[in-house]
Amino acid sequence: MMAEITIQQAQNTVDQWIKTYGVRYFNELTNMTILTEEVGELARIMARTYGEQSFKESDTNRDLADEMADVLWVLFCLANQTGVDLTAAFEKNLQKKTTRDIERHKNNEKL
Repeated sequence: MMAEITIQQAQNTVDQWIKTYGVRYFNELTNMTILTEEVGELARIMARTYGEQSFKESDTNRDLADEMADVLWVLFCLANQTGVDLTAAFEKNLQKKTTRDIERHKNNEKL
């Protein structure tokens, strides 16, 4: 098992893997399509595991964690290709949510 890694280290690891084994990145539009496909595969497992759909024969070897990792992988590819620092983006997004939603969820009667 790998030691814990930061988001930046994960982005760098994906970049090195692509340059070593993957030859090159697929273009951004292709990777966006692949991301959509991977999210669909994750959704399929979620619908069957936690939703009302039943598993099919083709679903038997699917792994929830692996599908989540596939989504992360392609997201890291897209971030690398477009110059996005996901650590900085996540920190900024968390601050935005904290400022915006400081009382929102506490005051939501549905929660």
